[in-house]
Amino acid sequence: MQKKKGILYGLGVGPGDPELITLKAARVLNSVDVVFAAASTKNSYSLAVSIAKPHIPDLTPVRMLRFPMTRDKVKTEKAWHDNALTIITELEQGRKVAFITLGDPMTYSTYGYVLRRIQTMAPNLPVISIPGIASYQASAACLNTTLVEGEESLLITSGAKGGDRFRKLSEKPETVVFLKAYRNVKDIASALAEADRLENSVGITNCGLPGEEITRDIRELEKRPPEYWTLIIAKKKRDNGTSEG
Repeated sequence: MQKKKGILYGLGVGPGDPELITLKAARVLNSVDVVFAAASTKNSYSLAVSIAKPHIPDLTPVRMLRFPMTRDKVKTEKAWHDNALTIITELEQGRKVAFITLGDPMTYSTYGYVLRRIQTMAPNLPVISIPGIASYQASAACLNTTLVEGEESLLITSGAKGGDRFRKLSEKPETVVFLKAYRNVKDIASALAEADRLENSVGITNCGLPGEEITRDIRELEKRPPEYWTLIIAKKKRDNGTSEG
């Protein structure tokens, strides 16, 4: 008799507001045998777990997968490999497993790194990825501003290393979203000023969470301690001098 294979569900639980988790993600969380979430090697806290907790049965184990906050590629590669192996072990025993992540699992997510290794190490194990509402979508809704319309383009980029990637674009899209903008706001602001976008930029911190804050002058963010859950939405001026939204 062939041994039953488990299923890995990659679940996005949304940006922070517990009501923004999808019905499908909630249903899956109620049915899996174990839930995995990413955590730092320094602590066991997971915002994704706190969001998903109401949908996880009391008897379902929640296990933290440790990932070091480091630029050492050897250490990060080992963590991705070891954590992928932990999940594979559960799947090979026929268990249904959920890996939960903030926002969308396919957008700047630890899940993507782990998934790639699972697909390489155990390509025949079934995987179902379930999309979630991303932080930039929730932030645009919070601001009541459209991201794009008509023939406009949208750039979603990491601000972890500042604004250089945006600077290097020969043709700038109508809207740019900088995720992970917390450490390099000054350089992002400079890049936006160079492109005449600074006055049409908005910073959103802790969207959907307690302490949510909207900053209309992103230069103000330079004066504060870095806050991890910070993104910036910048729009091109329209021909009449206004920004869309």
